[in-house]
Amino acid sequence: MSRGAFFEIDRLAYPAVRRLLQHAGPKIALLPVGSVEAHGPHLPLGTDTFISVAVADRAGLRLAAKGMVCLRFPAIAYGVTDWAAMFAGTTSISAATTAAMVFEACRAIATMGFDRVVITNAHLEPAHIATLRGVAKRFADELGQPLVFPDKTRRHAAARLTEEFRSGSCHAGQYEGSLVLAIHPELVDLPAARRLPAHVVPLHERIAAGARDFVECGLPDAYCGDPAAASRDEGERSLATLTDLVIEAVDASLAAPATNPTT
Repeated sequence: MSRGAFFEIDRLAYPAVRRLLQHAGPKIALLPVGSVEAHGPHLPLGTDTFISVAVADRAGLRLAAKGMVCLRFPAIAYGVTDWAAMFAGTTSISAATTAAMVFEACRAIATMGFDRVVITNAHLEPAHIATLRGVAKRFADELGQPLVFPDKTRRHAAARLTEEFRSGSCHAGQYEGSLVLAIHPELVDLPAARRLPAHVVPLHERIAAGARDFVECGLPDAYCGDPAAASRDEGERSLATLTDLVIEAVDASLAAPATNPTT
């Protein structure tokens, strides 16, 4: 097999997977990670998972066009979501459980014969990000190969995203609302979003001052930013940038396997 391909692995039978893993070129596994978390009164609880899956799918198609075989695994839709625990539907699991689940899934995937395992993540809670960084380090230490984790909270990556994202006041606001409008517009309560006033909250400062959840941070409705300003066009642009970050991280990892996997 010389041509690239992209598939959702759970839609395939095992003989098809076996054939795909015989591909002579790079074989890439994509594992989206998300959350079940309140995102204001206007966005679905699956917002983070939907974004992670969309980015993985777009990256898989583009990598396939470059001659790679890419298989996207089902998303891990739970993570550390303590900050929104007081809102109905939010489902948080511990950092230890999250780390074990993501690490063991990535290790199992790596043993199948993939050249790289890639995590896509859209859930930005600090403890969740720290957990994924720890998984990437443990993976590299124990397996001797990088786990590709394009961490958009890193300064150089954040600089390529929107002004609202860079501000940190972006939970269920213009940035995430735009992404969901581009991915699943039918799940956005647009009239509700248009009625919400802009609500700028310096989350980093509130966290540093000791706030422990969204309510203490000043997010009584589980959102900050400007939901009314969300647009599908902005969402498409952000998706393109997020996909670029994944492609660049995979290319860099394949070219220089000894580099830091947490790009």
